[in-house]
Amino acid sequence: MDTSGRHTLAPTGPGPALAALLLAAALALAGCSSARRPPPPEPPAPSTRAVADACEVPLPGSWRAALDAGEVRAPGGTRAVLAEAGPGWTAVQLTGDGRRSAALLGAGPVRTLLAFADPVEHQLLGADFDGRHAVFGVLDGRTLDSPWSLYVWDATKGSTRRLARADRPGPLPQPVLRDSTVFWAQGVGGGKATVFAAPAAGGAPRAVRTGVLEAPFAAGELLVWREAHGGGTRLSAVSLATLEPAALPAPVAALRDVRSVASDGTTWAWVAGEPESRLMVWRPGQAAPSAAVYGVPAVDGVDQVRVTGRLITWRTPETSYALDLGSGAYTRITPRYGYAQARGGALAVAFSEGDAKADGSRAVIQVVRADRLPGLPGCG
Repeated sequence: MDTSGRHTLAPTGPGPALAALLLAAALALAGCSSARRPPPPEPPAPSTRAVADACEVPLPGSWRAALDAGEVRAPGGTRAVLAEAGPGWTAVQLTGDGRRSAALLGAGPVRTLLAFADPVEHQLLGADFDGRHAVFGVLDGRTLDSPWSLYVWDATKGSTRRLARADRPGPLPQPVLRDSTVFWAQGVGGGKATVFAAPAAGGAPRAVRTGVLEAPFAAGELLVWREAHGGGTRLSAVSLATLEPAALPAPVAALRDVRSVASDGTTWAWVAGEPESRLMVWRPGQAAPSAAVYGVPAVDGVDQVRVTGRLITWRTPETSYALDLGSGAYTRITPRYGYAQARGGALAVAFSEGDAKADGSRAVIQVVRADRLPGLPGCG
């Protein structure tokens, strides 16, 4: 991260999340196929055993081989930057021959979502795909405080339309696509942001919630976000089906002033503690959340926590890690400055072989189904 106060995007994956900074600033101001996406693999039934004091293990050869076999190749003459991924699809930014675009990679030909008007300044950040529609955000500049637009691509029509435009300070574009509905948040002025919902096929957006809040994420049947409450922050949720307020599990509803919260609807993970951070985990059956990982360097500056099934991934300023809740072990899953995300049944990693800014370096993106990875070895 640039320490001059202007935050730039990392070359191999999404840049360090600024959600906490944006929320703090707001607090100050306020005082393909037409078929629907197949459901992700069912995660294994979670154990009720609390995972605490997880141990670090080397990246096993079985994981390395699986990741190598899942490498997603960019078209010749282009360089890809990972935005998001799921089973069978990978949303990337492609740059080459003086052009830049948002694209979907996977089985079959490359699907171009949008050719960027400015191949230098415009940046892809945040995407989701349901088999018919892809939704994605494009920043106007190379800094994370730039204005941005949200687009929807329709595989049946092969066309792209702009859904929203954000030119006020607020959350970054992290769209969610569920049951043909797009969810996102954007700044509306006065230090506040609004969570919106809109039909992916077209139709007027509906305001779901306005407040001092962050971008929402899907957690099973819930849409969840962090927002200001009193002198701190808490989590709020609505039903994805009805958009009515919904109850969170009691241990999650009780959380205050935590950050980088993620969930797949069963397992919840977040970062607590300052300055000594702890990666916390809660699953149904646990009496209370447990501190799974803590200490330097594993949770030094941790952000971008993601969850799918038994896997939790997170990023630090130096690298990325994956925790296997089944074995109670975690591993450094990328080389230095790499990025990893466990999401929607997939595990994706992105890193650069060699100096990303030097000639001869190679951007590597690997995507595997999370349920096909063997368990990490334990430390016992």
